[in-house]
Amino acid sequence: MTEQGNARSKPKSRTRRAVLFGGLGVVAAAAVAGRDEISRAWWLMPGVSKPRKEGEIDHAGAGWTAASPANWRMADRPDDYRVDRIVVHVTQGGFQSSVDAFKNPWHKASAHYIVRGDGHVEQMVRELDVAFHAGNRSMNERSVGIEHVGFVDRPKDFTDALYTASARLAAGICRRYDFPADRTHIVGHSEVPGADHTDPGDHWDWDRYIRMVREALAAPA
Repeated sequence: MTEQGNARSKPKSRTRRAVLFGGLGVVAAAAVAGRDEISRAWWLMPGVSKPRKEGEIDHAGAGWTAASPANWRMADRPDDYRVDRIVVHVTQGGFQSSVDAFKNPWHKASAHYIVRGDGHVEQMVRELDVAFHAGNRSMNERSVGIEHVGFVDRPKDFTDALYTASARLAAGICRRYDFPADRTHIVGHSEVPGADHTDPGDHWDWDRYIRMVREALAAPA
């Protein structure tokens, strides 16, 4: 689940951050668009990052445990990278061992969230930052990673509480970044280009999950 990228990778799509590398000329152009654009341009300038507080969460009711800084990369999403994917993972281990792995700097991987069988959600990386979860640099930059505690060959691990909590979490992500709840935008780790993982596996009920995400998305925020 390490972040990947090399010189032969496809060029990344041009982001607004890249556009702003021109410096003062772009800031002057942004001034024409008004105060809001000037503010947006400022946050996208190299070396400038949005203010953040330790322990701040993006999903109401989630717990917080910080992943090791070695396992994610600071960013200012969605201003520098658009967010339009959710990647569904299965931990292949218990809750505490997964938390401990993401806290371990030698692990070199993390996800934004871990969802437990009883419905508890633990956030470990802020959504504005890039977690190393998909094994594909481009996908890491554009996605939010959700781990689910369990094993791919043990369907009993995918409880009603886990599906419900994960669906609400995914709906909130879709709402925040304005992308649809479908199988193009919500994918399994095994479907990521170049992935060598099999999760979430054959026992993950995609029809049920997407239906629940859409129902949660249709409910009042």
